[in-house]
Amino acid sequence: MNSPAAKALSCAFVLLSSYCISSSEARADDWGCQVLLCLSNPGGPMQFAECVPPVQRLWNELARGRPFPTCSGVGFQASRPGYEPFSCEAGYRLTARFGLQGQEATCVSATRQVVDSSQCISDARAGNGAARWVSSSGQRQCMAYVTARPSVRSQPHFVDVTIDGMGTQRLRF
Repeated sequence: MNSPAAKALSCAFVLLSSYCISSSEARADDWGCQVLLCLSNPGGPMQFAECVPPVQRLWNELARGRPFPTCSGVGFQASRPGYEPFSCEAGYRLTARFGLQGQEATCVSATRQVVDSSQCISDARAGNGAARWVSSSGQRQCMAYVTARPSVRSQPHFVDVTIDGMGTQRLRF
């Protein structure tokens, strides 16, 4: 719990809890606020017994195609839900391309990397993404943008929660 994200979530949980309890406009008994409080818990959305009913209701509503509940008040708001089923390792970006099975997700390195010399094209007509010989510090190396398979997220859905003075945090579910 020493990471900045965990500290921010803990702080947001405390601030939002006190806000929902003390405000006359939005209270913790508002379903949308309960859901966001539970989703922001670093220990998991159903760690506390009080969170089980609102989170189970959320899963049921989303499974029926209904929208994510709202909870907004002074200094607090949540985005519409998003969906990102894939992720890439650091140093790679997620892209979509057409392959044998139609559109496929792939991870492409952000910078060129050294690859086997048999992949290099010496022809000046080589495309922008093709492997090519690059001179660096008096040494020639075959370099290319490397691709990798993306990871499948266990929690592909997300909501961005913004709390004034604390910034925005992405909550995955």
